Amino acid sequence: MFKNYKVDVLAMAAHPDDVELSCGGTIAKLVQDGLRVSIVDFTRGEMGTRGTPEIRFNESMEAASILGIAHRENLGLPDGFLELNDESVRLAVTMIRKYRPEIVLMNPPFERHPDHQAVNQIIRRAMFISGLRKFETKFEGETQKTHRIRKMFCFQQSYDFPDGSTIFYVNVTQTFKTKMDSIKAYISQVYVPGKSSEDGPITRLSRPEFLEEIEARAISYGTKIGARYAEAFSTTEPLGIEGLHKLL
Repeated sequence: MFKNYKVDVLAMAAHPDDVELSCGGTIAKLVQDGLRVSIVDFTRGEMGTRGTPEIRFNESMEAASILGIAHRENLGLPDGFLELNDESVRLAVTMIRKYRPEIVLMNPPFERHPDHQAVNQIIRRAMFISGLRKFETKFEGETQKTHRIRKMFCFQQSYDFPDGSTIFYVNVTQTFKTKMDSIKAYISQVYVPGKSSEDGPITRLSRPEFLEEIEARAISYGTKIGARYAEAFSTTEPLGIEGLHKLL
């Protein structure tokens, strides 16, 4: 029986937890507004200092449940060695044609982790190729139909967006707690009192103050738009609106 994977928004990211850390509030808000959202993680995060791929997968599914998304899957590409190549682009095209999103959220082009930059390049290529009739992909034994994404947006990660970027902010005040709860599902990666192991190496994410930094950034972005909390995005193409009244 045919299963409907069609979503309104597809978030595609290099590692489990990229989406939660960067745009979990926006994802939760989309779901709250009745839209269908799915997440595709490119790697299992197996090169991470803490946890295991199996643990991180289970944590990612728990986070998905908290956010209320429709589907989540992992492509299993090599963590730390993501590249723009035939395999990665074909997989990305298959995902785009499978989920047929109107909007794709993705890692930014300039980032601390090279995998993040690689995903941006892969999706940019896949977005174009997904609309080409002569590029054939199959899913569940059937040839997929072409699909064009309407818009692609980059979520903010470690680095600020480069100068000249077109940036906008989403008010996530109502869903910020859901965002933080989804991040806390990753107890192998971030410090959650009473749940995370006190042993093991210390990383940037595992420091007790890391979650405070996430909140501080959301507050900082919120001040720019008169909100308590916000998340930042950049657009790869100009944004248009029907009229100024749409901003009221």
